Amino acid sequence: MSEKSQTSPQFDAVRALCEALGLSSRSVVATLDLLGGGATVPFIARYRKEATGGLDEVQIRAIEERNGYLVALEARRAAIIESLREQDKLTDLLYNALKACTHKAALEDLYLPYKPKRRTRATVARERGLEPLAERILAQPTGGSPKLEAARFVDVSRDVPDVEAALAGARDIVAERVAERADVRAMLREGALKWASIASKGIQSKIAGPTRFQEYYTYKELVSTIPSHRYLAVCRGEEEGVLRVSLDLDEEAACGDVLRLAGLRPASAWAGELRAALEDGFKRLLMPATETAVRAALKERSDKAAVEVFAENLRDLLLAPPLGARPVLGLDPGLRTGCKCAALDGTGALLGHVTLFPTQGETSQQRAARDLLAFIERFAPEVIALGNGTGSRETEAFVRATLGTAGLGRIPIVVVNESGASVYSASELARATYPDLDVTVRGAISIGHRLQDPLAELVQIEPKSIGVGQYQHDVKQALLDKKLGEVVEDCVHEVGVELNTASASLLSHVSGIGPAVARNLVKRRNERGPFRTRRELMDVPGLGPRAFELCAGFLRLRDGEQPLDASAVHPERYELVERMARDLGVGVARLVGNAALAGKIEVKRYEDATVGAPTLRDIVAELARPGRDPREHFQPPRRFGGIKDIKDLKPGMVLEGTVTNVAAFGAFVDIGVHQDGLVHISELSDRFVKDPRQVARVGQVLEVRVLSVDLPRRRIALSARRGT
Repeated sequence: MSEKSQTSPQFDAVRALCEALGLSSRSVVATLDLLGGGATVPFIARYRKEATGGLDEVQIRAIEERNGYLVALEARRAAIIESLREQDKLTDLLYNALKACTHKAALEDLYLPYKPKRRTRATVARERGLEPLAERILAQPTGGSPKLEAARFVDVSRDVPDVEAALAGARDIVAERVAERADVRAMLREGALKWASIASKGIQSKIAGPTRFQEYYTYKELVSTIPSHRYLAVCRGEEEGVLRVSLDLDEEAACGDVLRLAGLRPASAWAGELRAALEDGFKRLLMPATETAVRAALKERSDKAAVEVFAENLRDLLLAPPLGARPVLGLDPGLRTGCKCAALDGTGALLGHVTLFPTQGETSQQRAARDLLAFIERFAPEVIALGNGTGSRETEAFVRATLGTAGLGRIPIVVVNESGASVYSASELARATYPDLDVTVRGAISIGHRLQDPLAELVQIEPKSIGVGQYQHDVKQALLDKKLGEVVEDCVHEVGVELNTASASLLSHVSGIGPAVARNLVKRRNERGPFRTRRELMDVPGLGPRAFELCAGFLRLRDGEQPLDASAVHPERYELVERMARDLGVGVARLVGNAALAGKIEVKRYEDATVGAPTLRDIVAELARPGRDPREHFQPPRRFGGIKDIKDLKPGMVLEGTVTNVAAFGAFVDIGVHQDGLVHISELSDRFVKDPRQVARVGQVLEVRVLSVDLPRRRIALSARRGT
């Protein structure tokens, strides 16, 4: 390779990031510097707006993700170049082509002909000395006779017994050479992504009866338009052996395009050999490679879409309106093992527990009623949180009747989605927190906590166990885990965390605080009492100045010595707020929470080289409403008596339910019959809906009408349309 090539301009990652994301170089460089220095995404988005130009969490993560891709791309490019150098095959042309690649697929296409591979038919043909004959086929000369020239390569000792064997071997070399050309592979891949279809057929031996894949027994849809949920469904059917899935494209037209790109000259005496070679290579090499590449791209696209759906649903669930600091009775229904009741105070601390057996005969029911009333009288809960598992409707009817008889009908009963509660109850964390309690009692506690503060409780459960996903086990798990972790991180920082009451699990999600520091923080709190100021965080082992900088603004400390500790104002700006208060002629305590005074602050007056308008506007908003919870107010759905089972449903019934999951094709709604109903996207609204999330969110209370009930398959079709 020449000296000129070795001094070619290096890949500019910043420029590539700016072009890909449409951001300024100043924002990109500042963000990369902050991330490289250990700053977290929530911290950068909230407290470093001047540096990044006001980028939000989505944009910052896009920089982080794309930069990771580019770093991996550069590492792979360097490895390929080194491999080619070792093989002494790195030409100037190839080097420059590799340096120009902006995608991994293009890199791999260029490297494919030089990549060490297992023995192929073309490898054998080369060993037999047939490469010159293959070159003649590829050259497509006007003169010469293929058979006459091939006769020169006949050599029994080299296992080329006749002319046909020589031509067949040469065609194998041609087929592989063309199939490994980067331009050919890119053309087919890009064309298939636009014009090919995914087709599926039911495997006869597996489709004697109805299955959940029956709509895909004879199915075809364009690769460019197939929705994520449908592609993942056919992939699941293929994995379970019910469907046969393939890429359907116009092979004749595609093969013609390959022939033209390979330089076919119809007038050449060698045209027939090239056509035969490439028709074989198309079916044997190119078509399988194209199908693999297209399906991989389609799977990646579908995974990302499914993960986005899961992430949005999880966000809605985590940010569901909390009941707040009110005493609750958590009730985990059970028919055989009894109903476990757990009384919790306003902070979520366990006060007591009892087991009731209301469904095991009249005598048992009477005893259960007496025990329930005694339990309520003793602990005075303001709300009863009832899990929606097996026996929920029966238990609800019993509790309502018992409360009504005793004149306590004013105590609301709220049905809580308990998905994942059993996972938490049996976890090491739950055992460590409640080591002496039965797993079912822990479940009742978790149900109560979910009502008081969904976010604080659900962060203790692996997101995948919460049950708001779409084909969550079929998507790439690393991608899912990363995205869901980001959602949890964003929700925790959007709401903020109460320093003196939060669990170690919740604290561990705060910027700058990991599990070990969170445990140290709780230990310090237990040993020395509540924190009085944020500055006392520096006493926690493992929480140094850098961690303090990252976490302090997200930790709320109510009724402490410093009024600003209850807000999202960062300690680094306390001096600035004190100056604002002095300029208004008041103390900081009077300014915090006083919207009228905060409204008088002249933002431009305080702008300087260290703080700009974005941060100042955030500070003023916090002073007006310090520590504001962004979540909506709690509103329980109404429940309807007499509806306990799917068999009780009749078309035309109007009920209220809670949205438990939103998919690309509609929303699932819990109407209290142990089987969620589906509101198809076409039934979500009287107007056209392109995306179900435009009108439905997890946790939303929705009034629905029963359209149909399929008892054998336990499917309920619902409508949220107001029209007839």
